[in-house]
Amino acid sequence: MPKVGILTFHRCINYGSYWQARCLVDGLRSLGAEPEILDHRSQPIRSAEWRCAFQPLLPARSARADFPLYASKIRKFAEAIASYPLSGAFEIDSPADIEPFDLVLVGSDEVWNLSHPWYGGRPIFYGEGVPARRLVSYAATFGNLPAAQGIEVYWADKLRKFDGISVRDTNSRVIIEKDLKRRATLVLDPCLQFPASLARSRQSRSTPPYLAVYGHSFPKWFQVGVRRWAASCSLDIISIGYRNDWADQQWLEAGPYEFAAFIAGSAAVATNFFHGCVFSLINAKPFVCTLSDYRSNKIGDLTRTVGAEDHLVSEETPQATYEARLGEPLDPGIEGRIAKLRLQSGTYLADVLQ
Repeated sequence: MPKVGILTFHRCINYGSYWQARCLVDGLRSLGAEPEILDHRSQPIRSAEWRCAFQPLLPARSARADFPLYASKIRKFAEAIASYPLSGAFEIDSPADIEPFDLVLVGSDEVWNLSHPWYGGRPIFYGEGVPARRLVSYAATFGNLPAAQGIEVYWADKLRKFDGISVRDTNSRVIIEKDLKRRATLVLDPCLQFPASLARSRQSRSTPPYLAVYGHSFPKWFQVGVRRWAASCSLDIISIGYRNDWADQQWLEAGPYEFAAFIAGSAAVATNFFHGCVFSLINAKPFVCTLSDYRSNKIGDLTRTVGAEDHLVSEETPQATYEARLGEPLDPGIEGRIAKLRLQSGTYLADVLQ
């Protein structure tokens, strides 16, 4: 097996970012590789990440009473990240300082999102200076960059040097095919591709049946629809990771393993995050999701690809839809579509590991 590196947002204080890196590491190990995550560092990025972790709801400011809870969450992430197989640390803009790899996988995550508030436009994620004999992407995405806008020639020329390109959403695939004039393989997010890692999560704290809320800044009409359904089922609403005052309980300090177990133990999920949908699908949980401008591309493409677009709700959605989407099992056809994509994703990874 080649010496394999993974280049992603591995130090983000974000449940989805942690788990997609963890699942990709474990998935590559199951295929016989011994990957390392390229441990890029940056003090300005670290400071920005911590500011976001303590003030995730800006422009609304966190209450001072929440700071110790968010600090506990940060510590749990630090402990989990320390369990990664890491390369030697290096400054994010000086990747030439690390030992060469036979193969580096760039992704998953919004590694090509040029408007990301602190990672956007970092040349390393476009392969610049990465010491690798072969460079490929896995489940990369341009985030909220619309395909109609595309990317500048400067960035397209860097991506042309990749030996293989795979993306996790149709919007990103259109950008690659339009601006690079080359094929991009559509693959699954690592959490969906390699869900076995999640089964090892610690048990959630013991609670009665509950509806899990993951995300923040939900519109009022969404809050009303979710609360009406939960009340009709006598379910408590518990918000994890972020404060949502319309929920019955807050669990702000949960770490990544607690998050995975919490979603797995829920009766249903209400979210506006990409990985809220992903973890609902992994655990076959009924869910509803509302789109935001920042996440509409990746969530819309994911739900269309697996046939779960009926779980997206808008202000015009009737209450009966909340009752159906949250109270009934997922369409069995969804799992079939995910299984088909797992084969496609597995074939891509097997080819690049040769």
